[in-house]
Amino acid sequence: MALFLLLLWFGTPGAAASSVCGRPRMLNRMVGGQDALEGEWPWQVSIQRNGSHFCGGSLITERWVLTAAHCFSNTSQTSLYQVLLGVRQLVRPGPHAVYARVKRVESNPLYQGMASSADVALVELEAPVTFTNYILPVCVPDPSVVFETGTNCWVTGWGSPSEEDRLPNPRILQKLAVPIIDTPKCNLLYSKDTESGFQAKAIKDDMLCAGFAEGKKDACKGDSGGPLVCLVGQSWLQAGVISWGEGCARRNRPGVYIRVTSHHTWIHRIIPELQFQQARLGGQKRGPWQSLVQNSVPCLAAHAGLWVLVALLTLL
Repeated sequence: MALFLLLLWFGTPGAAASSVCGRPRMLNRMVGGQDALEGEWPWQVSIQRNGSHFCGGSLITERWVLTAAHCFSNTSQTSLYQVLLGVRQLVRPGPHAVYARVKRVESNPLYQGMASSADVALVELEAPVTFTNYILPVCVPDPSVVFETGTNCWVTGWGSPSEEDRLPNPRILQKLAVPIIDTPKCNLLYSKDTESGFQAKAIKDDMLCAGFAEGKKDACKGDSGGPLVCLVGQSWLQAGVISWGEGCARRNRPGVYIRVTSHHTWIHRIIPELQFQQARLGGQKRGPWQSLVQNSVPCLAAHAGLWVLVALLTLL
């Protein structure tokens, strides 16, 4: 009975993550980007090999990180990897930093190499992390969520500020606002200025473009696997995973991301407890008040159930 009461009160781990996802509590260099604030993107993680940052990722539950498959050439050597959470800068990470060991890496089996579809991977941590003001999951959208062309979203990471340079110490997390570009336009851009003898890269169905036709601002080397997030109602939802691009911030070469909703089934199979965020409630687009109502319903039901049980136990 006590266990039942606790489950009713706290819910399942997946439900607990979904109730706090995408809502930073603390709001106090990509190419053309700017420094992130402390605690502004609490799901952003640094994936490290032998102690050095090489890819970004996003925390989606207490023990799972979403990233790119191309970050892992060997998914069996998990002892080489660790995940750094809760930090704004990589050099002298500070008191909120948490290092987590990696238990396993699941790369999407459909992935076939750089610039191919299904460039997504899931990293399981050895132990669940504790959510804090600086460590929180991002919301994962279900297929009902459509990120419209022109939507201004944000991409974050510790990648290079240009094709030649490395982000200078103390390597502060960079953020960049980028608009979503529709796939036909993105294919058209990538067909321009192609070198003779080279076939233009195609934007596949599970890919999403975001950025600027004129270049100058973009994700770059070291940002791979990091999140592209969009504000929907009051929560940040992850629209894409940084996958590839031709160079960095070049003209007619916007950043290409793997569309998270395209891999809903695979993610759900690996993490069945994950609660996906829906776009609509009652057939309408969700506004801020609807989001609050939806999030409060399970909580109210749990409280009501608890009081009923307390009353029954008192009568007994």
